[in-house]
Amino acid sequence: MESTAEERGGPAAQGGGSQLKGLKVLVIDDSKTIRRTAETLLAKEGCEVFTAVDGFDALAKIADHQPDIVFVDIMMPRLDGYQTCALIKHNKVFRSIPVIMLSSKDGLFDRARGRIVGSEHYLTKPFTKDELLGAIESHIGR
Repeated sequence: MESTAEERGGPAAQGGGSQLKGLKVLVIDDSKTIRRTAETLLAKEGCEVFTAVDGFDALAKIADHQPDIVFVDIMMPRLDGYQTCALIKHNKVFRSIPVIMLSSKDGLFDRARGRIVGSEHYLTKPFTKDELLGAIESHIGR
């Protein structure tokens, strides 16, 4: 089980000075590099970041932590990003959580399929800090 920056006494515990402070974010990606990059960028902004390695791991963390926003990689083993998003959006308790798809492909088909399963946004990897924060700010009413 992965710990959050806050649990490790990292940047989130020290508190960033942004409007994202205290926002609960779940990052689901089978790439440790992507998880760590997103976690570091978001923790510096004061977010409480949780990570998951795949959709099954993520579903338990969504139930436990009830994140304000979810980033999910499309291509993952066991339960891919489309399936994970669809499960979140078909759950009456969690359907209002914004889901942002992450992909190394920037194709129209992938974007359309993401919309069909209910995602609110699509980011192409590698993403910049501004793209990551912009995606959050456009979907969180803070």
